[in-house]
Amino acid sequence: MTTISEPRTADPIDEDPCCVPSGAPAMSAERAEELSKQFKAIADPNRLRLVSLISSSADNEACVCDLTEPLNLGQPTVSHHLKVLVDAGILHREKRGVWAYFSIVPGALDSLAGVLTEAR
Repeated sequence: MTTISEPRTADPIDEDPCCVPSGAPAMSAERAEELSKQFKAIADPNRLRLVSLISSSADNEACVCDLTEPLNLGQPTVSHHLKVLVDAGILHREKRGVWAYFSIVPGALDSLAGVLTEAR
């Protein structure tokens, strides 16, 4: 014999929200897109080495001609990696005669480091 049970009433505890918002605003989609592009740019081992070479060079800048030998890569490959870093806002490019000189954009690396060390 089957019995029909009464409909359950909600327990008071069920009415409480399951999660409490942290109160901190979430990162905007635009900021996430920008940061993603920058992190992708430096995630490549050769590009990470380029950033290191440039930031540790005299005057914190380097000519493209000085960056091919340490990486053991051809000039077109090094130029491609440098373009990716410039497009991501990590490096600044300055043309001097026939050569291009690259430097770290002020605050670019600090900004990325800050994202990684933010307390949540």
